[in-house]
Amino acid sequence: MTLPLTLSPDVAKARADGTAIVALESTIITHGMPYPQNVETARRVEAEVRASGATPATIAVMDGTIHIGLTDAQLETLAKATNVAKLSRADLAACLATGGIGATTVAATMICAHLAGIAVFATGGIGGVHKGAQESFDISADLHELAATPVTVVAAGAKAILDLPKTLEVLETLGVPVIAHGQPAFPAFWSRDSGLAAPLRLDDPAQIAAAHAMRARLGLPGGQLVANPIPVEAEIPAATLAPLIAQAQAEADAHGITGKGVTPFLLQRLFELTEGNSLSANIALVLNNARVAARIAQHLLG
Repeated sequence: MTLPLTLSPDVAKARADGTAIVALESTIITHGMPYPQNVETARRVEAEVRASGATPATIAVMDGTIHIGLTDAQLETLAKATNVAKLSRADLAACLATGGIGATTVAATMICAHLAGIAVFATGGIGGVHKGAQESFDISADLHELAATPVTVVAAGAKAILDLPKTLEVLETLGVPVIAHGQPAFPAFWSRDSGLAAPLRLDDPAQIAAAHAMRARLGLPGGQLVANPIPVEAEIPAATLAPLIAQAQAEADAHGITGKGVTPFLLQRLFELTEGNSLSANIALVLNNARVAARIAQHLLG
């Protein structure tokens, strides 16, 4: 059966030439930033991947097809679109079957990247265990996807709005390698240090690529999480963020916001409470992750 995949001209050329490709998600465009900052950021991230020696493949669902790589016109269309579905493993197939438009989360991007033969994916931060999950059972599908789909994901840790100790515990239980890059501490998205040690540390992209390849040789399922801290000059200290996150979470609870609505609400409130600094930090960390992902992808070719 033919897969509903369409490669952009740039991605198709990279595939034919045997050069490095880095997958990019699309929810950062549709659910993470306002227009026009969303499309401007998407273009900057793609340019960073190219400048680092790889071809970017931003992934989204349009007209019943998984697009692996978007043209500039498609990026613009997606950035302006309304009522875009936020796709994870559970709803990817339904969106495709009904011809809808959808942006891919970490989980869905991993699935689509793997279908397209792309082994490295750069994002901002993964989802994880939400605070109060012992009552709500609100745990991101990203964690199980990391345990199931063989894609190396470069992120600035997990989003700081989450319960990070529980997130690391779940990743350990699922057998997902969590590899800190450039430091021993597990980063917390906008902050370099969550106060938690990462289980593994590899500073050389070649070693990270070798670990990815070795997992395949051993027949181990799932991918790797590369926890790449935000650049020093762009970080917001955890002590500054903690009370703001608590305030935003309390407001979400008061408004009865649950499920997929929680993360966008919290990110928007933190943008407001930090007077835009959280968005600037978000852009800086995604660009940094794109650079590291491109280097890993190049080493995987060897």
